[in-house]
Amino acid sequence: MKAIAYQEFGTTAVLQTVEQTKPTIKADQVLVRVKAFSINPMDWKIRKGEMTLMSGSKFPKLTGADFAGIIEEIGTSVIGIKKGDEVFGVVKNMMKEGASAEYVAITSSLVWKKPANISFAQAASIPVVGTAAVTALEKMGNIGSQTNILVNGATGGFGMFLLQLLKQRGAQVTAVASTKGAEFAKKWGANSVIDYTKEDVLSQKATYDIVIDLSGKMGYKTAKQVMKPKARFLNPTPKPIEIPISFFSNLFTSKKHIIVLSSPSTKYTDVLLSAVKNGLQIEVNKVFPFAQYKEAYDYAEQGGYIGKVVVEIN
Repeated sequence: MKAIAYQEFGTTAVLQTVEQTKPTIKADQVLVRVKAFSINPMDWKIRKGEMTLMSGSKFPKLTGADFAGIIEEIGTSVIGIKKGDEVFGVVKNMMKEGASAEYVAITSSLVWKKPANISFAQAASIPVVGTAAVTALEKMGNIGSQTNILVNGATGGFGMFLLQLLKQRGAQVTAVASTKGAEFAKKWGANSVIDYTKEDVLSQKATYDIVIDLSGKMGYKTAKQVMKPKARFLNPTPKPIEIPISFFSNLFTSKKHIIVLSSPSTKYTDVLLSAVKNGLQIEVNKVFPFAQYKEAYDYAEQGGYIGKVVVEIN
């Protein structure tokens, strides 16, 4: 089978198509013929060597974490799904595994049936950023109509899910987005939008109960300027050193720096599937064919797009 792998850290130039043996499955696994996989920022952070403390430096490495496809085989202990089912899922450890291949052997607990009303590309966009959005909601604590939340970098895949889930909670949300992203931010539930190409969020007089930085560009030190005295800064893209630092700094300040680390599970996916059933929109900005995967990663890394970028495998 064909797969995307790399033998050293670097730019998209290190990515290459390789031939691998079609995986065999264990009793608790299923074999999925992959139809689509989505691209997440963690993919290039790992590939560039920014996460070596967690990913290690053993090669070759695959890329891609969440995917959608069709069940081709099921293990002897698997129940609830059958051969031919359309599913979506996620690898157990994206630091050491990958979904960018024609076939993936995956534990059945990390695969869910694809809703009939969404495409494979949309389904492949759910697990990583969707789980992160639900986890962020948990980290926010009790929120409601009196909670003022600033979402920085609001119209990527993570923001797409988060804004719509926050809308269901009735929070007062200010989204920071580009000019072209403003329409989507409002459609997804933002009460107001700050166009970062025209305004500086720090020049506003407003302060917030919760600030979440999805762009990875604001940082806790900057965010403190727009945080209320007992506010929370949620950081879903921490540098490894920020994890211990945030723990100790939180002991001495009322403005908390909260690290958001997420791991997909049925608990979170049930929330997302319910939201999809109730009309949650999944915007796929661009779909690339497998042969153009380098272009897909280049495009995704440039940023500035709305929703998700997906690679399809025919």
